[in-house]
Amino acid sequence: MDNAVRRAVEITPAASTRQRIVDITTTGRRSGLPRRIEIFFYHVAGRTYLCSGTVDRPSWYVNLVAEPALTFHLKHGVRADLRATARPVTDELERRAVLTEIVADLNQPANPGHLAQPVDLEGWVRDSRLVEVTFLD
Repeated sequence: MDNAVRRAVEITPAASTRQRIVDITTTGRRSGLPRRIEIFFYHVAGRTYLCSGTVDRPSWYVNLVAEPALTFHLKHGVRADLRATARPVTDELERRAVLTEIVADLNQPANPGHLAQPVDLEGWVRDSRLVEVTFLD
């Protein structure tokens, strides 16, 4: 992975909302067709994650459980299509550690992506879908 792409993926809490948005392409679990969506990504402890918030069973998550291969499309500033795989994070201790960092980032007032309502950690630990992304390139 070249340095510009690496910097775009290794965002910090100071990253703008725009820098946190990517597209991902998954494979439809029933159709087998490519499905592309826009989503926020997070960088915690040197790893990259996608998270649903508290949306129940988002299609992208169900697709990645069925077929973990995806394309991670950087589209703001640096443009790149990165081959990757996804691993659902289901262990509660691991989820809590990762989501604690994500929620703290989302709840900081200086965060350009700050939400109007504080994000509830317990709700996210209980209800969110979380995957770790591993880049193959």
